Amino acid sequence: MEKVEVKDLLEAGVHFGHLTRKWDPNMAPYIYMERNGIHIINLYKTAAKIEETSEALHKIAASGKKILFVATKKQAKDIVAEKAGAVNMPYITERWPGGMLTNFVTIRKAVKKMAMIDRMKKDGTFNSLSKKERLQVDRQRAKLEKNLGSISDMTRLPGALFVVDIKREHIAIKEAQKLNIPIFAMVDTNSDPREVDYLIPANDDASKSINKILSVVTSAVADGLAERKSDKAERDAAKNDKAPAAKKEVKVEKKAEKKAEPKVAAPVAANEEE
Repeated sequence: MEKVEVKDLLEAGVHFGHLTRKWDPNMAPYIYMERNGIHIINLYKTAAKIEETSEALHKIAASGKKILFVATKKQAKDIVAEKAGAVNMPYITERWPGGMLTNFVTIRKAVKKMAMIDRMKKDGTFNSLSKKERLQVDRQRAKLEKNLGSISDMTRLPGALFVVDIKREHIAIKEAQKLNIPIFAMVDTNSDPREVDYLIPANDDASKSINKILSVVTSAVADGLAERKSDKAERDAAKNDKAPAAKKEVKVEKKAEKKAEPKVAAPVAANEEE
């Protein structure tokens, strides 16, 4: 896992919080000081929380569960799409679709509709439609792709949520809480850290800060996926080794059985004795 240096966090501007008048008192333990009316985050605590978060995300990824990344603010959208996409994890960077988690069945239906349109284009059914119908289907497909494209491979509820700006993504937070899905988040000084299970006290407004934190956590996810892959390869190799050995044992047992069988004397003809 990538080691976090306080110096790197400082350079990325992770320590800049919000204006002091906008603060949430529950963030007090993570605030170092106030400077020019702005709260400064304690980066030593941030570094410790990053390690704790990375370890937990590593375990979730290694268990084979998906981590859904959520960030719809302009500064974070592209970064999240790039970083989450690189480790093959689903992400939401457009408007959060209401009921995305609590009404997952309906969302899956919309994803299936998208797949159905794709099939129509492949098998030629799409070309048999009128020009107006084709236009409508294309528009529908584009809309679905924009809102749900990145979650099309998510066949079941995620094992965790990673959020940038919990104030903005409050609907996603509420849905995850209802379903007891663990919530990981970058939490700024204006938010309530009690809303999440694993927080990283950090500046969630600057793209440099978001990029730094996302790089570290997705690196932990990548390590978890690699661990899962190597464990699977080891298990498969062990299975292959056991299979021939088992066959040999069966053959040896059969030979032993043959040796143990008593020899039956040939019956003597009655007239030989006479």
